[in-house]
Amino acid sequence: MSTGLQQRPRSDLAPGRFGQSRYMVRRKFFKIFGGAFHIYDEAGNVAFYSKMKAFKLKEDLRIYSGEDMQQELLTIKARSILDFGATYDVTDPATGKRLGALRRKAFRSLLRDQWLVLDVNDQEVGKIEEDSMVMALVRRLLTNLIPQTFTGTIGDAPVLTFTQRFNPFIQKIDLDFSMDRDGRLDRRLGIAAAVLLCAIEGRQAGG
Repeated sequence: MSTGLQQRPRSDLAPGRFGQSRYMVRRKFFKIFGGAFHIYDEAGNVAFYSKMKAFKLKEDLRIYSGEDMQQELLTIKARSILDFGATYDVTDPATGKRLGALRRKAFRSLLRDQWLVLDVNDQEVGKIEEDSMVMALVRRLLTNLIPQTFTGTIGDAPVLTFTQRFNPFIQKIDLDFSMDRDGRLDRRLGIAAAVLLCAIEGRQAGG
């Protein structure tokens, strides 16, 4: 029996921290070492706080329930050291259960950013990619002031959009899961993907 993400029941979309349709991600402005992000729910409340550990050879991000970091909700760890096409495992620290993984398509991302969504067996079940090749090349070759937009799909079904707001000083991202009406994507993996996109792709997007 398949354990892919497409088989996940709709119970994962129950109301609560991971059950919102829309979020806003904001990079902490005065964070010098590592990276830190606040993730707000639709009501403007802090739903998550994410912090990247500084000076780590393997990138290591944690997602907490708040800035006090008392409750750790997700861990995102690279499998290899300083790998441009790294695979990041997403784990529930409360149970130690791996939820899936996100893999950056290294050479393809030189022209247009693309990530693969993997299930617990490392089978590809979806992808997250930059809006278009033309806009991606404009960002890389002409100006990084054009906000990035990503679309995520599981199979052929859209499950999320990730839209960077135009702001050259503070990185802000609108994250929208409202099109995922059938609950194809584990929302925890979707939140982890958004944090990774902010942390990794945000370096080139100039936010």
